[in-house]
Amino acid sequence: MRLWSLHPRYLDSKGLVALWREALLAQKVLQGETKGYRNHPQLSRFKLQKNPVSAIASYLQEVQREAETRGYNFDATKIAKHKPVNNMPVTDGQLAYEFMHLENKLKVRDEAACRRLRKAKKLQVHRKRPAPPP
Repeated sequence: MRLWSLHPRYLDSKGLVALWREALLAQKVLQGETKGYRNHPQLSRFKLQKNPVSAIASYLQEVQREAETRGYNFDATKIAKHKPVNNMPVTDGQLAYEFMHLENKLKVRDEAACRRLRKAKKLQVHRKRPAPPP
């Protein structure tokens, strides 16, 4: 299970689809609907939130938005109903680790995506977008 702290815009198409599927699995785990993966280390930061299901649902919402901007059709109805949550903190060390890990994957899988990742001046983290003004 890989739940990136990096914003999903840096992922290639295979990575974005995998993230969607794995985050949906994480949502099921946090909802208590699976027997496996309950203690997976990637779930720790969500479990530490006041409302873990809302946290993963907010995460999924941003993945779905990125997919939509690319013209993909990820089914938003699969995202649990949720309340707004605060952004989760991410350390610089975690971002550096994920950058290196993703860069290595993209070198093999998608050279254009790898070049885009390397050109990023300041990496964006996976955060929920602010709500539009009323």
